[in-house]
Amino acid sequence: MTMEGKIVEAYTAEHREELRRLTETLCRIPAPLNGERARAEFCKAWLEARGAKDVRLDGADNAVLELNAGASGRLTVFMAHTDTVFPDTAPMEVRRENGRMLCPGVGDDTANLAVLLLAARFLLERDIRPAGGFLLAANSGEEGLGNLKGCRRLMEDYRGRVARVISFDGYEDQIWNRAVGSSRYRVTLRTEGGHSFRDFGCRNAIAQLAQMIGALYAIRPVWGPAGSTTTYNVGAIRGGTSVNTIAQEASMLYEYRSDAAEGLAGMEEAFQSVAAAWRAMGVSVEVESLGRRPCASPDLDQAAQRELTEQCAAILKRCTGRVPRVESGSTDCNIPLSLGIPALSFGVCAGGGAHTREEWIETDSLERGLRIAIETMLRFA
Repeated sequence: MTMEGKIVEAYTAEHREELRRLTETLCRIPAPLNGERARAEFCKAWLEARGAKDVRLDGADNAVLELNAGASGRLTVFMAHTDTVFPDTAPMEVRRENGRMLCPGVGDDTANLAVLLLAARFLLERDIRPAGGFLLAANSGEEGLGNLKGCRRLMEDYRGRVARVISFDGYEDQIWNRAVGSSRYRVTLRTEGGHSFRDFGCRNAIAQLAQMIGALYAIRPVWGPAGSTTTYNVGAIRGGTSVNTIAQEASMLYEYRSDAAEGLAGMEEAFQSVAAAWRAMGVSVEVESLGRRPCASPDLDQAAQRELTEQCAAILKRCTGRVPRVESGSTDCNIPLSLGIPALSFGVCAGGGAHTREEWIETDSLERGLRIAIETMLRFA
């Protein structure tokens, strides 16, 4: 083992229990969509208490630490998102059982955020000044309808200065290096409605919505290059007043996704065609855009993206003993990839049950994850 490796190993062992406690502390700070600021404020205060000078909260509720950023145009961004997929505004219970830490959101993305903070402390304590400069960000808005607001703000604030982006997100067995773009809508249908007996035969918004959903599910995605994937989903429906009322209004949440720009464009045309068909039948159709996530830019340097993937995969394999899967995903990295900036996401913990109330991580994997994060940072320092 190299001297650098011995230093990293000693640090991770020394801070093992602190990392576990920090993960639990962060888990107990509620961070639902648009309610992440308390976690961001905690991260800022935690970093400042450990010597950080250039850390700030921005308008998107990101906590951002600059290390030797200056006027560099070769910044490396390391991020982990503060928000969880859960709407809870009260502190969540954290349990340790049979070598596991259990809490909703613990792996996605709270443990990764804790690792980012402890890795930042490693750099601060050793006054490591990366040649190209680092941005370390506890960012907002990755989940659901957050629309990647935190990463969007970072890429806007540092436009033209970012060389690469690495997001600590998910688990250590997977790398997401291709962007799955998406468009999300709320679709509301309105009809005349009426009394279920007296006005029988009047159009029912729920029935119309059901028929529209059937038409949308009849779409067969045929766009994009070979090997690309395009999907769609109706995730929620609402409508009606009572059992004896012909519904005047019904709505659904609808999205489509693709890892190819052609897939997104084809689905948009097909979706709008279905909406137009219902309007032509005299049904009021309101389409509200709830968010868009882009695919990668055709100008992305594929050689640089492959090199970044290979470098991170090698670190993960060395630290975990396993070759990570490399797949498409919808992550914060969609934004830099859409701007032609090499980027990828991977986790620095082992676990499962993401987006469920039974989510868990292997407690011992945190120490290994901290080593992964520090080695990755040193690789680009």
